[in-house]
Amino acid sequence: MAKVIIVEGKTDKERLQEVLAEPVEILCSYGTISYEKTEEWATQLEDSEVYLLVDADDSGEKIRKSLNQALPNIHHLYTHRMYREVATTPLDVLAQVLDHAHFEVKEIRPEEELF
Repeated sequence: MAKVIIVEGKTDKERLQEVLAEPVEILCSYGTISYEKTEEWATQLEDSEVYLLVDADDSGEKIRKSLNQALPNIHHLYTHRMYREVATTPLDVLAQVLDHAHFEVKEIRPEEELF
């Protein structure tokens, strides 16, 4: 069964690609999701193992609710609220989130603080 991760934007997708050590299809909602796109994905992804990793904000919650109705078996992944956005989450934290969801991830050292 193919694994698919839905994220909000291109930067989120690029960030995940830095961490993943296995082939995973990454789809972008580009911040919003229409009813048509939701239905299209529901049909397209019915035989896939689908994960959702969106920002910890109102836009992310709207996408989460919308896709949860169309894809009831979707697996919800969360970035830590302190980072708010997937794109600004340190790579080692993303690796932990994905590893916990049984994805193969690259070994990444904790990022040094930029203070």
